[in-house]
Amino acid sequence: MSGLLGEMDGSMAEARMTGVGAPAMRAPTMSAPAIATCDTAEGLAAISGADTELVIWQRAQPAALTAWLGQLAPSQLPHFRVLALLADLPRAIMAQADESGMPNDGARDLLLADITRLATAFAATAGVDLVDVRLERISHDACWRFHRDCVDARLLTTYRGPATEWVQPPFASDALRDQKAYQGPSEHLGIHDVAVFKGSCAGPGRGIVHRSPPIAGTGQTRLLLVLNKQSAASPKPWTLVAAST
Repeated sequence: MSGLLGEMDGSMAEARMTGVGAPAMRAPTMSAPAIATCDTAEGLAAISGADTELVIWQRAQPAALTAWLGQLAPSQLPHFRVLALLADLPRAIMAQADESGMPNDGARDLLLADITRLATAFAATAGVDLVDVRLERISHDACWRFHRDCVDARLLTTYRGPATEWVQPPFASDALRDQKAYQGPSEHLGIHDVAVFKGSCAGPGRGIVHRSPPIAGTGQTRLLLVLNKQSAASPKPWTLVAAST
């Protein structure tokens, strides 16, 4: 876990929203940080807009996947990190899921296919061939502090449990200052919503302020997907040869 901390301004990463417009793409304004929505994976590329700080795809997943993930014991949920070329990613994440002890059935195939699809969309947006994939099983207050991630851009989605909390840019400084005492407006991603947001490395004053929802003591376990470009904190690139030795 300590190896992940270098990628954030004070914590891990994430984001939700309530009331962010209609599912069609909303054009970013040029005078203020913009929040956009889209209705396809390809629409996440709007994060490339100069003033766009966050793009959210509010989507539904097959009921079979949601039900299957919900009935798994926490110990059966995968927890891994892998850096892989898009061509290798399906095999890489399947190998990681096997090592994590996740049951192998049709519903798992839906999950792994979704991760591959999102990684493909993220790679196209970021202009990279290698994608750093983290699938995390979280049952504690992982990153409860409001923070900006120290990245250019990052993709998040929550497959199980409460999703990420974030604040609109006008309230960012208040949330960073007040932390647990913050009483201002906040937003939450919904389960399965996909968010791509800019971090502090995108430029001075950039980055969506967000945090993991506190869940310690609730008995809940989250399953969170985080996609990044390759960084110093990434593992070595996955290869079939290395995985078989």
